[in-house]
Amino acid sequence: MRAECGALLSPSLLGMPASYGIKNAAFLRLFCLISANCLPHKNIDNYKECHPVVVVKGLEAETTVHVPVFVAEVIEAFKLTSAVTFLDATIGGGGHARAILKAFPEANLWGMDRDPYAIERVAKYLPQHRVHLCNDNFSQLDRLPQKTFDGILFDFGLSSDQLNIPERGFSFRSDGPLDMRMDPTKGISAAQFLNTAPREVLAQAIRDFGEEPHWRRIVDAIWNARGTNRLDRTSAFAELVRNALPKYHYGKIDPATRTFQGIRIAVNGELEAIQMALPKAFTALAPGGVLAAISFHSLEDRLVKQFFRQWAGLPITRWDGRSKDERQRPLGKMQTTKPITPSAAEIAANPRSRSAKLRVFQKGGACP
Repeated sequence: MRAECGALLSPSLLGMPASYGIKNAAFLRLFCLISANCLPHKNIDNYKECHPVVVVKGLEAETTVHVPVFVAEVIEAFKLTSAVTFLDATIGGGGHARAILKAFPEANLWGMDRDPYAIERVAKYLPQHRVHLCNDNFSQLDRLPQKTFDGILFDFGLSSDQLNIPERGFSFRSDGPLDMRMDPTKGISAAQFLNTAPREVLAQAIRDFGEEPHWRRIVDAIWNARGTNRLDRTSAFAELVRNALPKYHYGKIDPATRTFQGIRIAVNGELEAIQMALPKAFTALAPGGVLAAISFHSLEDRLVKQFFRQWAGLPITRWDGRSKDERQRPLGKMQTTKPITPSAAEIAANPRSRSAKLRVFQKGGACP
């Protein structure tokens, strides 16, 4: 399944009744800038037999610096099932994967990541006799030769490995080309997006995905800067955003943070990918299987929560007035109604974890 450019992310795509959509569903309107660019998979014995990993010299990190969050909680969640086969759909630096392989010595693990550098890196130290790696967007997980998993993990958002390489263009803390693509071999860069996207698409990215209250000022500044070098590099663009905003203190975050986040989400089609992936993950879960999802952004967490509540037969939102008989029959259960949040100790050891939320869903034993 491939979403068409300009398609709305509507309640129907969530498998929900149209009258019980997400609050402020307009925030999900996503301008599809990047095609899936997916090729049919071969049977995979190791990562090289998945469609080719293409890396660009100078952009790769030899070792991971990413610290995974909720490692102990993810392992405990997967112990709810007699796990044999796992899918780490966002393998990143491989931290969760290594913990899973250690905790379940008889299990095999499939790992996906759209970032070719992540796949190239983890292939060097994960045991190939137990691990199958694939360079692909997790929205295409149904193309894997393995069709059923006992445990599936998503860890949404960026990794420290991506943020720490200036040439990737994700961070304004070091100057680099304004790229922001999780797979820099596909799609268009953030600089191209800023120079070509219609005004309403820019507004959606900054207003809805970045949740920036002063989005009009920033859209006007971008529009007026088109054709100049102010949209080509991270430091120049961050300065443009800061100058466009009112001169008051933004607290602990840099004024450019929300805009960078919104542009990144739009360029990579991140919310659309989550919407496509979660139903496929549920289908791929074995009866009794566990799906764990870690999010760092309210829009990501909202999608996960509403899918999980739908599958559990619960009201999807507080405005869902359907009776129990009118809602979908339960297909499993949420392990907690509220997300699991990091402990004070984890936040102290890994400040990046402070905004993380973990939700866990277990598929019913009789579900297909």
